[in-house]
Amino acid sequence: MTVIEDPAAAAASLDPTRLRLLAELAAGPASAAMLAGRVGVPRQKVNYHLKTLERHGLVELAGERRKGNVTERLMRATAASYVISPTALGAVQPDPGRARDQLSARWLLSLAARLVRDVGALIVGAGRARRPLATFALDAEVRFASAADRAAFVEELTRGVGALVRKYHDGGAAAGRDHRVVVALHPSVKEDTAVVGRGTGTVEDTSGEGGPAAGRLPAARDTDAPAPQEERD
Repeated sequence: MTVIEDPAAAAASLDPTRLRLLAELAAGPASAAMLAGRVGVPRQKVNYHLKTLERHGLVELAGERRKGNVTERLMRATAASYVISPTALGAVQPDPGRARDQLSARWLLSLAARLVRDVGALIVGAGRARRPLATFALDAEVRFASAADRAAFVEELTRGVGALVRKYHDGGAAAGRDHRVVVALHPSVKEDTAVVGRGTGTVEDTSGEGGPAAGRLPAARDTDAPAPQEERD
């Protein structure tokens, strides 16, 4: 996985034709002529797009081969997948410090954006230093029978994580290193396989009350509605 932090590289990667080329090259090396036939774009244009991607470090030279009187450059993607860091958005990237609200879906999204930014920066730094990066992630799904069960789960989770933080946190450890813990709970999203990657999908009803999925968390306020402080952002 390659983390894209540079705004120009992010813009270059989002071009539809370049996205198709990256997908093709992630499957294996190919020349401009080979790619032109696959994506239905003239070879000259493919060459232009490849040079742009190469300039931003998204593709690289895999080798060369002679084909008649022409030497073809075989290019390959520098990663199997890419993620654009919020760092590329500069001053307009999400900032969870603006309005802390545990019941706000927008605050949860800000936390997730910060997670992508910070872990992305750590991956880039660890790669340059050629050092391992110590991380841990836990992913699970739970189906609640009712909104009350969901509320009870959140309360127990909050107490449990809080107890662990208090138990192991040592603010006076001179040789210690700070770590961030992020715990999230949100309704499951069922992706439509026909449109995966287009930001669409359906949300399962997890309210436990029937009807359209409201995405409500344990408190009475509907998290789909902006919190008062969010409206001021």
